[in-house]
Amino acid sequence: MQRTIAIGDVHGYDVALRAILDQVCPKPSDTIVMLGDYVDRGPGSREVIDLLIDLKSRVRLVPILGNHDEMMLSIWQGNHDLFDDWLHYGGSATLESYGVTKLESIPLDHIDFLKNCCAFFETQDHMFLHANYDEDRPLNAHDVYTLRWESLRQRLPGPHVSGKRVIVGHTAQRNFEILNLGYLVCIDTCCYGGGWLTALDVESGQIWQADAKGRVRETNLASISERRS
Repeated sequence: MQRTIAIGDVHGYDVALRAILDQVCPKPSDTIVMLGDYVDRGPGSREVIDLLIDLKSRVRLVPILGNHDEMMLSIWQGNHDLFDDWLHYGGSATLESYGVTKLESIPLDHIDFLKNCCAFFETQDHMFLHANYDEDRPLNAHDVYTLRWESLRQRLPGPHVSGKRVIVGHTAQRNFEILNLGYLVCIDTCCYGGGWLTALDVESGQIWQADAKGRVRETNLASISERRS
C-alpha cells in the first residue's frame, strides 16, 4: 500500500523527528512530504538534515523549502544583511549544532539538500506547501512570499479553485492542535514551543505526533474534525 505522509515544521528537533519516523516506519513505496523549516530554534538542525539525507536514499522524499531554510541558504549564498535577523530567529542554535560560527563552514551536502528543495508539491487530490496560497491561482503562478512567508494569521484563504485539500505548515498552532478546516489542514503544531511534531497520512487520516523529548501519541484527522465541528 502506497502512502503519502506529510510532516510539519521540524525546526531542529531531531529527537522528535526520529520518534516520528520510528512510528511511521517509512517504506520504499511511501512518499514523505516534508513541509519545510528543518533548521533553527531546536538543538539538532545538523542531525535533522542528516536524517533527511538518509531518508531520501530509502523512500521518495519530497522536501519543501521553508522560510527559515531559505534565509539560511540566502546567507550562505552571500546575502549577509540577513545574518543578524537569522541569528535572532533561531540561527544561533543552528550554528551551534554544526559547531561553527559561520555558514560557510556547513557541509556542502547539507547546502545541496536545501538547494534541491522544492517550492510546493501536488498529487491528484492534495497540495503541499510551506506557508499560504491564493485560492484562485495555480501554485506555479504564486510568488515566493505567499508560498513561504505569509502566515495564516495574516490571511486565511478559502478552498482552492482546484478542489484539492491543502496541507501546510509555517503558522505554528500555539494550542498545539492541528488546524483542520476540511479544505485546509495546518500541521505545524509548534514543536519548538513545547508542542508536537506532526505527521499526517493524507489518505487515511492517520496522525503520528512526537514532542521534543520523543514522547509519542497517535490520533486521526476525523476525530479532530468532529471536535472542531
